Amino acid sequence: MYTFSNKLKMASFILMAVGLLGIGFGFMSAPSTVEEAKALVASHDEGHASEATHVVAEDHGEEAHAEGHDASHDEHLLHQLQNKPWAALYVAAFFFFMIALGVLAFYAIQRASQAGWAPILFRVMEGITSYLVPGGIIIFVILVLSVMHYNHLFVWMDADVVAHDKLLQAKAGFLNPTFFLVRAAIFLGGWILYREYSRKLSLKQDESDDNSNFKLNFRISAAFLVFYLISESMMSWDWIMSVDPHWFSTLFGWYVFSSMIVSGITVIAMVTVYLKSNDYLPEVNDSHIHDLAKFMFGFSIFWAYLWFSQFMLIWYSNIPEEVTYYVTRIEDYNLPFFGMVAMNFVLPILLLMNSDYKRINWFVIMAGIIILAGHYLDIFNMIMPSTVGDQWSIGIPEIGAILFFAGLFIFWVFRALTKAPLQPKRNPFIEESRHFHY
Repeated sequence: MYTFSNKLKMASFILMAVGLLGIGFGFMSAPSTVEEAKALVASHDEGHASEATHVVAEDHGEEAHAEGHDASHDEHLLHQLQNKPWAALYVAAFFFFMIALGVLAFYAIQRASQAGWAPILFRVMEGITSYLVPGGIIIFVILVLSVMHYNHLFVWMDADVVAHDKLLQAKAGFLNPTFFLVRAAIFLGGWILYREYSRKLSLKQDESDDNSNFKLNFRISAAFLVFYLISESMMSWDWIMSVDPHWFSTLFGWYVFSSMIVSGITVIAMVTVYLKSNDYLPEVNDSHIHDLAKFMFGFSIFWAYLWFSQFMLIWYSNIPEEVTYYVTRIEDYNLPFFGMVAMNFVLPILLLMNSDYKRINWFVIMAGIIILAGHYLDIFNMIMPSTVGDQWSIGIPEIGAILFFAGLFIFWVFRALTKAPLQPKRNPFIEESRHFHY
């Protein structure tokens, strides 16, 4: 049985405490009036503020018209700055939740395909997916608060905006608060229900004298993957793409999935290496780590393929409604946008291409840290431009949110690992997994 070390537990509490302070600072420092917002922007970048005013006045020839537009621009600026702590919270909350959801998909794939190498790692995957419960609850609360207009993350939730936007009116049958929350509840309920039931069958299989629980787990995992592929795509439309409801991509569900699963596999590898380095999982060998690193490498290429496919088709077609998505990110998010591409594709390729390096634990950890940082930036680039515009930064609120959710994730996952033996006993493929060599 795994024992949650006091040092790791204390570290998780410290991360959560420091993170809460950072999150609190973000909300406390957010402006409450237009004047405060303008003063805050002016104190950070007077040149940028004057340039923005100049552009606004230049675009509207008549002085009275310009004043009206300036007022609208100032109100929009206030909403952007008020969104900053909410967006920082939402990006970090979704990032750690998507790790657990990516692991759940990978776990279901191994169950449905009856993979012989994986059973020895099932308890690690089940421990990580336990975070779906607290992570899902937090996400749902943020969505409810958005519906209640505590923030402006989703512009289509504002009735006044919809009243003046024909496109949003046409989408109101799908993008409306009630249906939005109902879908979120169905998604979260389905994912958590599968995780809990599959985990229950996995533990019952250890005490069983036949393979009935294993076979049932196989069947429900195969069925779940159908639900997962549909619900994950719709979730990506709802929770991410709808922050910019005028833009759409038919590839987006797969794109988010690729980011999700490579992050999940990376965390499986990192947790496995940590446990093995502390004398747990003695039967996990270099071939298991090598296979996890291969998946990290392969899904990084898959992510890059989808990223380039989406980017190239939209950029080449140059349709205004579509290409503005990338124009905004290249102009206002140049460093995180291209930095994310390097961290999610170029560096993993260079680090993990060599087969021998995939067997070196510290090297896999180093590559994993880069991949996770890159995919955090990926989510950052998806959410921030439509919620905070060019007022973005990676400061105290963003770092605080990362630290809080990292601490919560560590505490919840490693506490879950103490609930059952780390190695299954009666999985039909357990011997193949123990003697797996590549």
